[in-house]
Amino acid sequence: MLTYPVDPSYSLIELADLDRDPLPEAARAHQASLRAVVTWAREYLCRPHPDLGRTGNVCPYAQTALDRGTFYLTVQPGADPDLVAVASRLAVYRDWFRLLADQAGSSRMYCTILMVLPELPPGRASAVVDHLQDQLKGEYVAQGLMIGEFHDGPPDKGGLWNPDLRPLHSPVPILAIRHMVPTDYLFLESDPAQVSTYLRLYRDQVPAHLRRRVFGTVS
Repeated sequence: MLTYPVDPSYSLIELADLDRDPLPEAARAHQASLRAVVTWAREYLCRPHPDLGRTGNVCPYAQTALDRGTFYLTVQPGADPDLVAVASRLAVYRDWFRLLADQAGSSRMYCTILMVLPELPPGRASAVVDHLQDQLKGEYVAQGLMIGEFHDGPPDKGGLWNPDLRPLHSPVPILAIRHMVPTDYLFLESDPAQVSTYLRLYRDQVPAHLRRRVFGTVS
């Protein structure tokens, strides 16, 4: 388990921690949910899906993150957490994420931190997870990051290649911090400020299948 050097009250659970006996205290009370998230990552994110609309795994980066040890977990307890407090905690993990990414060298783009909210009842997942993602997305994008939302609702967002698919389902509510990548344009195109950030970072790396869409709508 990792402890944030700036504030030791913050910690991150690594995959190896879930194999320890006994588990670290931070993981013990929520081990079933944490294991469910890891299983979901391995069996869903790291595999193809027949309705995805493209070849390859659901998430092109998850398997490498798992393999290289850059897949981190933290728990946000509470059935009705204060949204301002959760956003503040996420900001600390966002800062720590950048530190971890810098330390990861060639693996930096595979870093991800998943905040797991195991005590949220199904009726609250959307109001908490979707709301926070929507409110914080612009702030994260401005820093070249993405914040993703997952729950068993699932979030009402279609897949990039198949708009009828709802790919963001997970067995436990999650908010995920990761780097922005060139294929993220479709998540950003409705917001001019976010498009501007995307172009600043990836103007020369726009994937071929997106170039007409990106440069046909942006002067």
